[in-house]
Amino acid sequence: MRQVAIYGKGGIGKSTTTQNLTAALATHLNKKIMLIGCDPKADSTRMLLGGLAQKTVLDTLREEGDEIELENIMKDGFGGIHCVESGGPEPGVGCAGRGIITSINMLEQMGAYTDDLDYVFYDVLGDVVCGGFAMPIREGKAQEIYVVASGELMAMYAANNICKGVQKYANSGGVRLGGVICNSRKVDGERELLEAFAKELGSQLIYFVPRDNIVQHAEINKKVVIEFEPDCNQANEYRGLAEAVDSNDMFVIPKPLSQDQLEDLMMEHGFLGI
Repeated sequence: MRQVAIYGKGGIGKSTTTQNLTAALATHLNKKIMLIGCDPKADSTRMLLGGLAQKTVLDTLREEGDEIELENIMKDGFGGIHCVESGGPEPGVGCAGRGIITSINMLEQMGAYTDDLDYVFYDVLGDVVCGGFAMPIREGKAQEIYVVASGELMAMYAANNICKGVQKYANSGGVRLGGVICNSRKVDGERELLEAFAKELGSQLIYFVPRDNIVQHAEINKKVVIEFEPDCNQANEYRGLAEAVDSNDMFVIPKPLSQDQLEDLMMEHGFLGI
């Protein structure tokens, strides 16, 4: 069983990428997958479930107490993917990262991590600035980390911070960076910039996902791209991403950049042709 966490700046398309990636792994490569949404918004599995607002682990605990069944918090979505949403506290109360810790511990106790699973994915909110959100890294729940980024400075800044978290817990938790996934925003020199950034980290740009409006059309229809339009070019891109992740054998302790190095890299590669 490979346990994988997907991180990235808020709004970068991390949850969209994760859902389309897992859908491709399940349907194209016949992998058995559990996806745990680790965002208080509880939208990490929505497209896999046809728009269903999945009841979160924390909401279920608040309403029903500790005596709950696995089927109350896990639903099977597209491709047979087991979908769970950790949820978060009531607005303005408590630490949202605690939901991740509570959910993973409960799922372990309830036997959700079955031997037939090929992958467990954690779709984790934004940057590693809170101990709760770093939990999959800190406690070795995820062995592989992929960072979704674009050629925009703040997306790369967040990606670099995430790599600092991976580096910090690499020895104690055994976690490694599997690569950077570019979710393209069509900025100038984007592929070259992300390739250079990944190289500086000691890692790789494992896949470049082009920008295509079919992704938004699929989301409006509450579906992943492979279900919405299985023969389109973008569906093939997500299949390519799935193949790249499945066959990946490059896992490293990253070497994060300083702020000056990051900005110099952006100036060198990010504004080509201007």
